[in-house]
Amino acid sequence: MRGAIPGFPPLRGVHPGYNQSMFDLADIEAALPIVRTGVPATPQYAWPLLQAATGVEVVVKHENHTPIGAFKARGGLVYLDRLRRARPDLAGIVSATTGNHGQSLAFAGRRLGVPVTIVAPFGNSVEKNAAMRAFGAELIEHGRDFDEAKDRAAEIAAERGLAFAPSYHRDLVIGVATYAHELLTACADLDVVYVPIGLGSGISGVIGVRDALGLKTNVVGVVAERANAYRLSVEAGRVVPTNSAATFAEGMAVRVPDPEALEIIRRGAARIVEVSEHEIAEAIRIMFSSTHTVAEGAGAASLAALIKDRERLRARRAGVILSGQNIDRAMFHAVLGGETPRV
Repeated sequence: MRGAIPGFPPLRGVHPGYNQSMFDLADIEAALPIVRTGVPATPQYAWPLLQAATGVEVVVKHENHTPIGAFKARGGLVYLDRLRRARPDLAGIVSATTGNHGQSLAFAGRRLGVPVTIVAPFGNSVEKNAAMRAFGAELIEHGRDFDEAKDRAAEIAAERGLAFAPSYHRDLVIGVATYAHELLTACADLDVVYVPIGLGSGISGVIGVRDALGLKTNVVGVVAERANAYRLSVEAGRVVPTNSAATFAEGMAVRVPDPEALEIIRRGAARIVEVSEHEIAEAIRIMFSSTHTVAEGAGAASLAALIKDRERLRARRAGVILSGQNIDRAMFHAVLGGETPRV
């Protein structure tokens, strides 16, 4: 560590925000064999061209290198493995998604022989929908956004006698936290890590692993300006829903924060940074030109926030979580051509 970062709270050793009831390192060690049945360890690379483009030494955690192209594959495996063991008569599960959570459950369900039904909002990513169907999920389109799709998924669970699979759950967090364990054991000297926030499993995992390892790494949450419910909620100290979440970074398009995730983020994150649609689009372009890596909107948001903070990060070592690569081809083409998608 190279000292305090301007604009960040003082480093305090083990951060008090760690929720001891969520998980510890023994839970990570127990989850790893389950994760490894389908997801190998992903790399973390410091790309010279990315450092040249940002002026910051940046380590990219490549969660786009999982079998579904996103970090959530880990959580789906752990969640469904434990649910199936607890309920041997499980008839199937139903959940809501904007794409990557649904893919993770479909991926796990196919491997474990559990039927999966997914509810996605109208206008969802065409290619994410196709991927969920390819993994064997029944896909139902309903509602204008994730939160309306979630309400319909709960209704279907009651109607069909299926288990409702939430998007935020202890076993999901423990599963996805294995990526944070890989990153922070390989790069324990990171001064700060930028993590995109959807419903909060990814950043909860990073905070929990950081604290369990006793590191001083600052964790910065990232939200879209047009889907900023978590930033508003952290400032208010309570859940503050928003009326819309109209961002092309659909992995962060959440209107209603999860209360448990909010508490972990509120106590364990150094800051929440908002990034604009234009900044996200530019980060996709920089990631591709510097690394030839594809990032979806949520996957590039962490880099967008780092770029926004780069003046205060001089001589520091930072990590960014590239949480996923699942951007539709037409949208990716438009972004690489200099456009910012409209929702």
